[in-house]
Amino acid sequence: MNEKKQFAVFLKQNIKDELNLDEIEGLIEKPKQLNQGDLAFPCFQLAKIYKSSPNKIAQTIASGKLPVSFEKVETVGGYVNVFLNKKQLVSELLTKILEENDHYGNHTFGLNKTIVMDLSSPNIAKPFSMGHLRSTVIGSSIAAISEKCGYKTVKINYIGDWGTQFGKLISAYLKWGDEEAVKKNPIPELLSLYVRFHEEAEQDTTLNDEGRYWFKKLEEGDEKAKELWVWFREVSLKAFQKIYQLLDVNFDSYNGEAFFNDKMESTVVQLKQLGLLEESDGAEVVRVGDDLPPCLIKKSDGATLYATRDLTAAIYRKMVYHFDHAFYVVGHEQSLHFEQVQRVLSKMNYNWANDMEHIPFGLILQNGKKMSTRKGKTVLLENVLLEAIQLAEKNIKEKNPDLTDVEEVARQVGVGAVIFHDLKNEKGNDVEFSLDQMLKFEGDTGPYIQYSAARIQTLLIKGKFNGELPKEVTVENESWELVMTLNDFPNIVHSAFKRREPSIISKYALKLAHKFNHYYGSVKILNGNEASERMALCACILIVLKESLRLLGMKTPQRM
Repeated sequence: MNEKKQFAVFLKQNIKDELNLDEIEGLIEKPKQLNQGDLAFPCFQLAKIYKSSPNKIAQTIASGKLPVSFEKVETVGGYVNVFLNKKQLVSELLTKILEENDHYGNHTFGLNKTIVMDLSSPNIAKPFSMGHLRSTVIGSSIAAISEKCGYKTVKINYIGDWGTQFGKLISAYLKWGDEEAVKKNPIPELLSLYVRFHEEAEQDTTLNDEGRYWFKKLEEGDEKAKELWVWFREVSLKAFQKIYQLLDVNFDSYNGEAFFNDKMESTVVQLKQLGLLEESDGAEVVRVGDDLPPCLIKKSDGATLYATRDLTAAIYRKMVYHFDHAFYVVGHEQSLHFEQVQRVLSKMNYNWANDMEHIPFGLILQNGKKMSTRKGKTVLLENVLLEAIQLAEKNIKEKNPDLTDVEEVARQVGVGAVIFHDLKNEKGNDVEFSLDQMLKFEGDTGPYIQYSAARIQTLLIKGKFNGELPKEVTVENESWELVMTLNDFPNIVHSAFKRREPSIISKYALKLAHKFNHYYGSVKILNGNEASERMALCACILIVLKESLRLLGMKTPQRM
């Protein structure tokens, strides 16, 4: 039982039926001043119930029998303040972290439950841009946090491998494409064809009709169209794999939009049988309420739409994976589409539609504007990652010229810098793309945390730490805040899952690293009688920093 819950149980003895245990725990605060205690309970809400002053209520509560996990209780105005039994807490917590290692902070509320996650999902025949970074790293981090809470996750890369844009690309390739050029440099060559198509279509609008014609041919199984489409898909997935290897991101399924081509008719039949389909200007739609536009199921030419596919994909995933939750890590701009799909599934009497959750995120902007693949204004993620790795290698060689395995360390630091630059921001905020800010190795950055962890590893080697906590511990003022920060980690993990928010982990890791470096600068860790317990504290900090970075999708180099 954690200290907050123990304090709530102590309070409950005197509050009785007026508030339940969860309500009491929810009111518990941390005093602003350390000398006022470690936890505080305000009695103002009870004043009306008891028809007495908060001060008197506080004094009555404080007279109860205190658990051994607390040293003393005091009243300050209308607050009941308790001081933790520091020696006991330090001993128990550090022992727990050293024993549990990277399992510290685990939860069990997700055991025997499955979360299906839709993330990353780049479009084939287009480069993997910075715009796709967010879905990839936010989704991957939420998956890791979910697994730490006991859930089984199924990560699906719902590749964008279908739609009118492929008709346009086929048309562009047949007009201007060079097979050898595409084989030599597939993605840039296909992108240039796609960009050229849109530039030419601004002058000649009949090109758009031609693009639609070729997509219809592709839907009908035309041999030439399908052959080109399969080729575009294969070279794209091969190129994407290089990015995923750099990011160390893995998926359980690459079933993209095209996978559901032969399954959508069943969904349309269900909608017809339920009487949900209506005709509107030649198209077929499902009305989803007065507050939202109708959900388009089939266009007037009979071609299917994203919604038809996403409905079919959701039904398939429930049937195959029996999910308890389905997370869709997709940008803000898809909010309306997701709401429509969810409502259609509810109208189809699928109660599990309520278990689907859109996890939106902001854009990566360039000079305050959205990046556009169509106009060729895009920053390639692979280029950013490789540049980050090169800069990391340069910095590491300057600071530590004797370091072995410098290439691997540079990869971990450079890629980590890019990931952390994204995940330190709350997911709902837009992020301004800035290579300079992303690659800084001081301040609130990923490399700063990695360097803090490497510093601890060097310290423990130098001090010949044996992995054990001394039987007798003393509590130093300089270390108490660090201990309390370590004590928060399980709650941080729970909060990050509850809010689907990796930035909670990144901000916590920064806080812990800052506190450690302050401690490192003010205490001679390897000197004196307390050296063993100081090293044990540092070892616990290292465990939690490494685990925090892992949850963000980052590695922890042993030396930097």
